Amino acid sequence: MVRRTFPHALLAALALAIVGAAGCGARSGSASVEYSVSAQQNYDKGLKQLENDDWLAAAKYFSFIRSRFPYSKYAVLAELRLADAEFGAEHYLEAIDAYKLFMKLHPTHEMVVNGYGNFRIGEAFVKMLPSDWWILPPSYEKDQTAPLEAEQQLRAFLKKFPESPFLPRAKKMLAIVSKRLAEHEWYVARFYWDRDRPMGTVLRLRRLLDRYAGVGFDIEAAWLLGQAYARVGMQDRARTTWQQLIDQHPKSERARQARDALGSLPASAPAPVTAPRAPG
Repeated sequence: MVRRTFPHALLAALALAIVGAAGCGARSGSASVEYSVSAQQNYDKGLKQLENDDWLAAAKYFSFIRSRFPYSKYAVLAELRLADAEFGAEHYLEAIDAYKLFMKLHPTHEMVVNGYGNFRIGEAFVKMLPSDWWILPPSYEKDQTAPLEAEQQLRAFLKKFPESPFLPRAKKMLAIVSKRLAEHEWYVARFYWDRDRPMGTVLRLRRLLDRYAGVGFDIEAAWLLGQAYARVGMQDRARTTWQQLIDQHPKSERARQARDALGSLPASAPAPVTAPRAPG
């Protein structure tokens, strides 16, 4: 059986990319290494450098294992740890590619079966979420490609690996991403509302409540959705939305306002009576 190997060109690219971390904010260390005589010893040293955030030194150890001990079980693990070194060096796109390749080449490996690779890909997308800086627009006004990618990856991970040991961390990250995307939906809904485009408000709020219920916008979104429905003449839907708000959050101020608003809605028109057709 021919053993599938990590492409040498990619190995070289990974090592070169990690060198660039020395000029970035992430710690890179001195990259001083002393190789040992066995694959396991070098692997343990590489793990120690990962713990110390010395991504370049770690990459050197793992690359050495791949070249000197290609048929050792540590050679396969070294491929995965090279991806971890890219992740630590904040080269998230490169790390994502490396994890995907590892999963493709080693689909039955325990670190693939337990969901580690998929989890780290989702985590990498979370790490790429835009930050909030006071001199820049808030993150919910920016492009949402990274949050959407993170959401997709994390939801797929939760569905595919319900018993994974990484499940609790994935759920926490998904909550963060969901909050970010809900903020964006709320921002866009308010944008349409302030510009007298209530149907746009309806569409964004329905998406917010369908996809991101429970992250902190339920009450305000339901109140505004009822207003938007009423504005476009969908009185029955406004009535249903406000009644749900009252039922689910009866002690909130918006529930009190919803009760008042229900009283001001025009009564629903009775259904037209259709004369029965004569038997034919």
